[in-house]
Amino acid sequence: MTLPISVIFAVCIAASFFLMNIKPDTSHVSQAQKLAEYTKPAVVRIVDYAIVEWKFVNNDPDVDAYLHQLDYRTMIGASGSGAIISSNGYIVTNAHVVEYSKAEEKDIAHAAFEQLVAGVAEYFGVDFDIAYDYMIEYTLYTNVTRGLKVILPGGDVLDGEVKSYGAPVNQGKDVAVLKVEGKHLPTLPLGDSDNVQNQDDIWVIGYPAAAESNYLSPDSSLVSSMNAGHVSATSKKTEQGSPVIQIDAAATHGNSGGPVINKRGEMIGLLTFRGDTVNGQEVQGFNFVVPVNTVKEFVKQAGADQGQGSIDTLFREGLTLYWGGYYKDALAKFEAVERLYPGHSEIKRFITDSQQKSGQSKILWSTYKTAFLIFDGVALLLIIGLLVFTFACKPKQQTKAASADGPPVASADLNGDGKVDLQDVLLALQQQQQQTDDSKKKESP
Repeated sequence: MTLPISVIFAVCIAASFFLMNIKPDTSHVSQAQKLAEYTKPAVVRIVDYAIVEWKFVNNDPDVDAYLHQLDYRTMIGASGSGAIISSNGYIVTNAHVVEYSKAEEKDIAHAAFEQLVAGVAEYFGVDFDIAYDYMIEYTLYTNVTRGLKVILPGGDVLDGEVKSYGAPVNQGKDVAVLKVEGKHLPTLPLGDSDNVQNQDDIWVIGYPAAAESNYLSPDSSLVSSMNAGHVSATSKKTEQGSPVIQIDAAATHGNSGGPVINKRGEMIGLLTFRGDTVNGQEVQGFNFVVPVNTVKEFVKQAGADQGQGSIDTLFREGLTLYWGGYYKDALAKFEAVERLYPGHSEIKRFITDSQQKSGQSKILWSTYKTAFLIFDGVALLLIIGLLVFTFACKPKQQTKAASADGPPVASADLNGDGKVDLQDVLLALQQQQQQTDDSKKKESP
């Protein structure tokens, strides 16, 4: 019985190893969908603006009334995209997206004045040049207030600070690194643009203005867009000699500074500018990217941390379990993410879905790894014990001292003193031979 029992224990050990190594099957989820879920939480909207306050020194009541409607202020600014690269709040984007944060005050006032004049010309129905000549004589700027806001996908609005800065398009390397106060933020890993090849699959993520509409709900502005495409050229340069990568993915205003990722979910660059218009119309499929290795120069200057944090690991593990049908186990991961970072843009949706599907959840056997290993250890000891008992402790058969039909063996201790010497042995052998001879004589006819 010991051998069959040992075989049963061995089969149980093998089964436990098989169950512990079952991995969630996510083959039914496309690579593009996986990349979208992985990256969306780390892609942010950036708003850079300045408010210029005016003083009108003419007693013209009509113009003064118009300026009063504006509260004697003009706001100018730009909106773009960016990507979080460290869990403690470092963000990469284009320099031209945050240009007002670095521009001279007089340049900001000049740009704001031209915007003010355009409004006056339209309001009073006069030529721009006429309005310009009139307003420049009686209008002074009194104050310039700058603002840089980073809007996270979850809706939180944080103040941003420029830590390193290149130069806007056509002036240098169009890269800037920002810092916001935060911890446990989702991140996007940086790749290596030297490995980019023509026709590589890529995806552009950001907040394009073309995707905005009055028909969409306000919270739709917090949802990034993701467009697929390919690398068209890898060795082009700007007039200043900065390298750029050409791609054919659709992009427009608002995408600037948004990450371009490869099929591994790594950032290969930042969208920077589009190709020239044709007949006054934007032509899609001709967009350009600042390589990520150029971006890394400014990341180093800013002293920014890099690398994924615990949030990214937990979220990806949760998604793998969720896609594999292990909803209860995925729920535990998602709840851990929410505890660390309640503002995560996707976590509430996945928590709700996991709770609703928990009744259909598969058993994740690797959760019981400790119990399996204890059982396997005990079973192995039992197998060893059974085999030792079977083969090493087998009872030995007793041997007979003499054959039942054979003659008795003479004792060599003829003196009876418990000692045997050579003379005793010789006498014993003679007696045994004599007995054998006598026996043969009796048997002969």
